[in-house]
Amino acid sequence: MLESGLIASRFLHYVAVLSLFGVALFPLYIFRGRLSSFAEDEPKLAAWMRWLLLCAVLVALVSGVAWFEFTTGMMADGASAMMQPSVLMTMMMGTDFGPLWAARLILLLGIAGLLIRWPSKLTLSLVPLLAALALASLAGTGHARATQGIAGIGHIASDALHLIASGLWLGGLWPLGAVIVASFRCTAKKQEELGIGEILRRFSSVATVAVLVLVATGVLNSWFLVGSPFALFSSLYGELLFAKIILFVFMALLASANRFWITPHLKVAGSPSSEIWLSRLRWRVIAEHTLGLAVLALVSYLGTLQPTIIQ
Repeated sequence: MLESGLIASRFLHYVAVLSLFGVALFPLYIFRGRLSSFAEDEPKLAAWMRWLLLCAVLVALVSGVAWFEFTTGMMADGASAMMQPSVLMTMMMGTDFGPLWAARLILLLGIAGLLIRWPSKLTLSLVPLLAALALASLAGTGHARATQGIAGIGHIASDALHLIASGLWLGGLWPLGAVIVASFRCTAKKQEELGIGEILRRFSSVATVAVLVLVATGVLNSWFLVGSPFALFSSLYGELLFAKIILFVFMALLASANRFWITPHLKVAGSPSSEIWLSRLRWRVIAEHTLGLAVLALVSYLGTLQPTIIQ
């Protein structure tokens, strides 16, 4: 029960914090040049994004508390210890996990306060920054902290970059999907004003950078955790990591198809062919997001296992 609860709470926390960062950053690169008028130009999208950000913060806070409780129970070898003040205090003050958890909780509460005035010009800048810090802090609660010395610093930094790139790509798929769905309900003129083709090109460019960072940091992190490619098939940890890599490859292929095959066909907004390609894109974004959630589920499980290199 404790292990299942830990995996579930980790999964929800990863999804929420990654989504929080990706959604908050989306307007900065998609609507650059007219960010100050974002709320006036796209009121429905801004309102929907605010609602999504609030939901993400709420899920992050609740799942974060659950993660802390289940981790305490696992370390104390019993569910009864999860609610004992002395055990919780030891977890908070006597481990590396506790202070990082508290710092992330404070960041999330700060974001919740800022969202009251979102999307003002100040909050459009501050919320992504605080969300990035909260996301990067997850690197200090994983296997990266087990690596010692200078290599350990590099491992944590690589893991933090990996998380940031994941949030940039996966989190950005939420508002991108909303824009695609909204475009089906728009007139041809409104689609031209919305600039769906330009939005897709901007997102694809950012997602391409994210994929490159994920590949580089993923290779480095795998080297730290499994040591060699042959170790991927010598333990449950290695096999699950290999499954994660396969899912990532399929995600990257879908993203590449969207970038180089579908996006070029969306130059003429509102045309019959544009509607067809938008429909195809919608289903591919759904598939991309589904694969991403599967990857996060594997990551949540992998975090409860011993890496191959230290078994």
